[in-house]
Amino acid sequence: MDVTFLLNGETVQVDAAATDTLLDWLREDRQLTGTKEGCNEGDCGACTVMVTDAQGARALNACILFLPQLHGKAVRTVEGIAGPDGTLHPVQQAMVDHHGSQCGFCTPGFIAAMATAHLNGRTDHDDALAGNLCRCTGYAPIVRAAEAAAAAPAPDWMVDALPDVTAAPYAPETLDELAAWYWENPEATLIAGATDVGLWVTKQLRDLPTVAFLNRCKDLRQISEADDTLHFGAAVTMSEVLDAVRDRFPSYAEMIRRYGSDQVRNAATIGGNIANGSPIGDNPPALIALGATLHLRHGDKSREMPLEDFFLDYGKQDRSKGELVTGVTIPKHAPDLRCYKISKRFDQDISAVCGCFNITAVNGAVADARIAFGGMAGTPHRASAVERALTGKPWDRETVENAIAAFATDYTPMSDMRASAGYRLKTAQNLLRRYFEDRAAQTTSMLEVRS
Repeated sequence: MDVTFLLNGETVQVDAAATDTLLDWLREDRQLTGTKEGCNEGDCGACTVMVTDAQGARALNACILFLPQLHGKAVRTVEGIAGPDGTLHPVQQAMVDHHGSQCGFCTPGFIAAMATAHLNGRTDHDDALAGNLCRCTGYAPIVRAAEAAAAAPAPDWMVDALPDVTAAPYAPETLDELAAWYWENPEATLIAGATDVGLWVTKQLRDLPTVAFLNRCKDLRQISEADDTLHFGAAVTMSEVLDAVRDRFPSYAEMIRRYGSDQVRNAATIGGNIANGSPIGDNPPALIALGATLHLRHGDKSREMPLEDFFLDYGKQDRSKGELVTGVTIPKHAPDLRCYKISKRFDQDISAVCGCFNITAVNGAVADARIAFGGMAGTPHRASAVERALTGKPWDRETVENAIAAFATDYTPMSDMRASAGYRLKTAQNLLRRYFEDRAAQTTSMLEVRS
């Protein structure tokens, strides 16, 4: 595959295999070893680089970023953060001044993430750096450095003009083109953000002989509004989803903010998160609680279904070979939605349990209930028995307590390294209680301690 992009201000052309990662190419072919290999799965941030495209500059993990995804874009590694004459970037100087590095292994990734956030004018430093792990310096001096650099102007050299490129046959630019290609190549792998597929390559060492990249398919990159609904194309990133739902559904937005790092959310797509069918994915429970509609395309035929009907069994979805997820539609208003993520780490961790509730009460009685959980079954799954135990009853503590037992009808969770079956069931029951208190305007934040 012929790939053209800017690297630290210079145009490069690469004949790349579909699954050549940017990290390997930088270190082995270009001898740019500042970008480090830590976890090689997108968790530690040591390989962070800045990637600029028509949507702006984003921090991404180079270890699970395939070279063909960079066609027509610009990349800056830690070697390209300082000026052409060696002048340090403000975040680099601040890291020196505030003693933000000890062993230094993680520092290049921090610098790349900080420089990207600085260029974008961000001051939510804890969020911007949640995907970068440090084991010896500690985060306080690093955050102080980010704060100290925030007011400095962005250096001119950090703004890259994108190279002119021609369309690539491995990256369809319209949905019609993609659907026709996938119809003819039903065994192929579709790659959007590669936050999941990237691990197939780096961890499972899988060979992917036929692939198509979705990042240039404009039809899948759109967010559109109707009178009562919001539609996300399948290739909309989770960072873009977060921005779109932040004011409408603050609880959902907070859950998105926690379940991946900035680097992961900047690559991961809403369609990929659904299509991989993970039983522990945090996004589907929220979408199911919202009553989301899933849209699919098979050749020239389109269809739609309630999202909960897409997940048939562990590892099995209602999708034919050669059929792709094109998007998802949700209501624009759901004031009663709450999402709760329970995990060992607060940030960037896989949930033990993720519960989402959307219960509507009219005249003091439950008129409608949609409750969905991840981590409790082989698929994201509605709590149908609990919903039935609530619907039509008074919306009060007695009804909630009477409905608690129905969780054991809906779910038979498993025990694993994240949680025991008993813990999961008890937590799900307690989350219904927590939801009731939330709706009663009681403070239920797990970050607050009250006597």
